[in-house]
Amino acid sequence: MELKPGDVVMLKSGGHPITVVEVEEDKVECLWMGTDGDLFRETLPLVALESTEIDPEDDEEEDDEDEDDDEEEEDDEDEDDDGDRKKKRKAA
Repeated sequence: MELKPGDVVMLKSGGHPITVVEVEEDKVECLWMGTDGDLFRETLPLVALESTEIDPEDDEEEDDEDEDDDEEEEDDEDEDDDGDRKKKRKAA
């Protein structure tokens, strides 16, 4: 497998996409963003990595899903407010 800086790879065992920074014989220096937004930089053995391609549409779909979740939460809050008003009216 021939890698160059800027290529996106993954560990063969899975995990986050990793960006290649530097390639030396059988070692690859890599960068990736952790789930909490932390930036990691490690030198990994070439045999532990496999090439992958990131589909830009996948990122857009995740963003769309996040927006949908936010809208659903807002709708739920509105319904809760209406329910509270109805309970208050009945109590009065």
